Amino acid sequence: MSIRLAVFDMAGTTVADDNHVAHAFQEAFRKNGIGIELEAANPLMGYHKPLAIQMLLEQQGVEFDEEFINQIHDDFEDEMIDFYEYDSAVKPISGAEDVFEKLKERGIRIALNTGFSKSIADTIIHRFQWKEKGLVDDVIGSNEVEKGRPFPYMIGKLMERAGINDPAEVAKIGDTTVDIEEGLNAGCTYVVAVTTGACDREELEKMHPTHIVNDLSEIPAILQ
Repeated sequence: MSIRLAVFDMAGTTVADDNHVAHAFQEAFRKNGIGIELEAANPLMGYHKPLAIQMLLEQQGVEFDEEFINQIHDDFEDEMIDFYEYDSAVKPISGAEDVFEKLKERGIRIALNTGFSKSIADTIIHRFQWKEKGLVDDVIGSNEVEKGRPFPYMIGKLMERAGINDPAEVAKIGDTTVDIEEGLNAGCTYVVAVTTGACDREELEKMHPTHIVNDLSEIPAILQ
């Protein structure tokens, strides 16, 4: 069956950001009186960010309520929007735009999903002008569905908006273990892990993606 929709993750997969997400987590926690190590934040990069904050608070043994989670998330979001809008370290991952173009030439719809909120995702898309260039058809943030990764709801919503009913016509590409879980839970034919982001090959292999690649340029051949 032909692939009609390719769902790509953003940070670490299609967007290079010098691992600023973990640093922004660290800074947001610091502003709220809690110190965390980067090593604690890195494994949670692909998750819905309020959930990642909750998980970190639990790891630290800190008492919290929803208001406190929201305050940390607001500080994180402010930092990330400023960073993605202005910092010179932010750029498309090497080869990402070329891969988008090649897949679209085959009639494959390109969508982006992320553990970020939609406002952060839109900041990135606007900076790169990916929609204006005709490279990206749709983007969704984890705050637009009931539950983010590893639940398959973002992929399901993207399928619905594309008029696709069968997940066998969908490929998921991402750099974290939770990206892989999301794709497998959605029933995607291809669940491709890339080694350009938060997780190394050994971590990714444990999740049993259909493929692991070192470069996005390998994607078009896989999706033949």
